[in-house]
Amino acid sequence: MKKLLILLILLPSLVFAQAKVDTIEVFSQAMNKTLKAAVTTPSSYDGSKQFATLYLLHGGSGAFSDWHQKVTDPGLVERMAEQYNLIIVTPGVGPSSYYFDSPVMDSVQYETYITAELIPRVDQAYKTLAKKESRAITGLSMGGHGAIMLSAKHPDLFIAATSMSGVMNIDTRLWKVPAEFSKLRQGQQQEMLGMDLEYDAPFSTYTAVGLVDKMKENGIALLLDCGVDDFLLETNRQMHQMLLENGTPHDYTERPGAHTWEYWTNALPFHLLFINKHLIR
Repeated sequence: MKKLLILLILLPSLVFAQAKVDTIEVFSQAMNKTLKAAVTTPSSYDGSKQFATLYLLHGGSGAFSDWHQKVTDPGLVERMAEQYNLIIVTPGVGPSSYYFDSPVMDSVQYETYITAELIPRVDQAYKTLAKKESRAITGLSMGGHGAIMLSAKHPDLFIAATSMSGVMNIDTRLWKVPAEFSKLRQGQQQEMLGMDLEYDAPFSTYTAVGLVDKMKENGIALLLDCGVDDFLLETNRQMHQMLLENGTPHDYTERPGAHTWEYWTNALPFHLLFINKHLIR
């Protein structure tokens, strides 16, 4: 009977051990503003050892809290941090910024923010394995663009990069969306990148498909994943074909689904399986 009581006392600590989520504020000198990020640490995080890190990016018009509040399986990010024993960082950026540095707008310098401000801040504040072999990046939609673009341009920072329903080409002519929405996004892009923005090949380095040669050189592990009913499917197929043509190793998946949180909730564990194979602890 005593053994049973001891077991019942111990079980709750095992069942309810869970990851912790911090909200941090990071001042960007590049943009002269403060941005928020959520940092999820596993229950094994006690300051005695270092952890690999995953940067998990949100989509257009999203926020740093999206991956915690909008998934259809509540607590998914926390469980992924627990299951894979890693730190997960979900940063917030501008609503339609694509994670690049604008050549004309000081308020849109998100490539610099992520790579030169946020990552060093996280590495300083948390016990991370601060090296590329222990750091990966992924994201949905606009965040998928960010993950692929940032990893291609900064191969010294990431060992693996994946995209869920990503904007692999910012050319809205490839998007299956209403003409009004296409025109709106094109106008925002031209505001950030200049009115002379050219969408045809050779592609701009401000769009992910314009970086396929760098992807081949870098050797970063890549996974592209998109639903067959997603309005961005053609941009993913285009990227896949370009990577095949230039001989860049990558994984490519099309699955049933659309541009929805149900799809991304289902996709994240699949992406963690891929990323975990490449992270070095």
